Amino acid sequence: MLAKPFAGFIHKQVKKGMETAIADQQAIFNHLIKTGSKTIFGKEHEFNKIKTHEDFVNQVPIRDYEAFKPYIEKIKQGAHNVLWKGQPIYLSKTSGTTSGVKYIPITKDSIPNHINSARNALLCYMAETGNSKFADGKLIFLSGSPALERVGGIPTGRLSGIVNHHVPRYLRSNQLPTFTTNCIDEWEEKLDKIVDETIHENMTLISGIPPWMQMYFDRLIEKSGKKVGELFPNFSVMVQGGVNFEPYKTKLFDSIGRKVDTIELFPASEGFFAFQDSQKEEGLLLNTNSGIFFEFVPAGEIFNEHPTRLTLKEVQTGVNYALIINSNAGLWAYNIGDTVKFVSTNPYRLVVTGRTKHFISAFGEHVISEEVESALLQVAEEEHIPIIEFTVAPMIANGEGKSYHEWFIEFENTPADMQLFSKKLDDNLRKKNVYYDDLIGGNILQQLKISPVKKNGFIDYMKSIGKLGGQNKVPRLSNDRKIADKLKDFVQ
Repeated sequence: MLAKPFAGFIHKQVKKGMETAIADQQAIFNHLIKTGSKTIFGKEHEFNKIKTHEDFVNQVPIRDYEAFKPYIEKIKQGAHNVLWKGQPIYLSKTSGTTSGVKYIPITKDSIPNHINSARNALLCYMAETGNSKFADGKLIFLSGSPALERVGGIPTGRLSGIVNHHVPRYLRSNQLPTFTTNCIDEWEEKLDKIVDETIHENMTLISGIPPWMQMYFDRLIEKSGKKVGELFPNFSVMVQGGVNFEPYKTKLFDSIGRKVDTIELFPASEGFFAFQDSQKEEGLLLNTNSGIFFEFVPAGEIFNEHPTRLTLKEVQTGVNYALIINSNAGLWAYNIGDTVKFVSTNPYRLVVTGRTKHFISAFGEHVISEEVESALLQVAEEEHIPIIEFTVAPMIANGEGKSYHEWFIEFENTPADMQLFSKKLDDNLRKKNVYYDDLIGGNILQQLKISPVKKNGFIDYMKSIGKLGGQNKVPRLSNDRKIADKLKDFVQ
């Protein structure tokens, strides 16, 4: 009943924030430095001498989780005022590709960023489209377990599980699955329970990471014999994030049987960075007034000793940047590992283009996620072949023959002419990456090869490494063959 006026109020606030983005970022910077100066980290880095962003750059180098680990260990041992005032109210537990398990602090000051950003995305959608009926039906978020353990006396768990504890009371009666089902660790058992609990309900909003939503849809179709849109006639909004939506879109909409509105989010354990505020505009609106001060490093410089560090007012459209954050969770010059590209600077809207560590440059080509996804989607659309999942790795020739890129692709229907599909894919990638083009043209690399993965092969692979479900996803690119060699067992 109150959704529409509340949506209108929030939408106006978001619009106002578009105009004050630079001033808001400066105010956040000042507040972070002032508060951080009283912490162990702030004293070690002489925050009391920092007046400008230039001072900050000189005092505080960019760090990844490995470099932050000593501070996190102090927090886990019970120390106060380490990275932010007091102690975190949660530790978000996430698996890193190089660091093993990571523990990311969430503070009393930073929790609103995680909760309100998702809410604002839904309310902006509601205000723009006038669709508020979805709020009356059942809503589902395919998330990790809300069951929390204690590490150093601090409640600890998956971010999606932590956020589950903060769902507003007015939505709780509409939320599925039940708490008991959400606590099931084994993904396939959990999925079956979710299907049982939702198949006869009036589902109006479904949210999660695209590959796991697809698994949910597949189970619903298998059990009911109906398309998801027929099973849930009032289903009108799909909320997704975590990976690029484009490779999954065709198959998801085919499973639904019709188009539904989609809302894209850009959350992580380190913060909720951006959300889709409009169905009419490209890109996600950067969260410029939510406790995070952003820095942007040209992607090619991120591994330099002294990379260029830009503030929001200095960014340009069309340039790939590594995203660096400073937050009221106590993360300072923290490299989250994602790359972004602005599609607009008035307001500041961006798209996520990949991961700083997910690339192939085994031969000097530096191919990135955005390029492989775009190249594959173009061919898939031309050939009318939906792609379920894929990843790419270098194949380095030892002895005879030339090296090449090996693509592991799970197709909805295997192409009739795989050679033609491969050739088109290779040509597309050559157009997008001049270095790759030179290597193929110079006869240093041979044309890419496709290893078709059997049906549900990626699911079986994720199961085999204990990473099925939740927030886990398959990296698009690897610069080695750790994933590729294991995937060989799941090829047709």
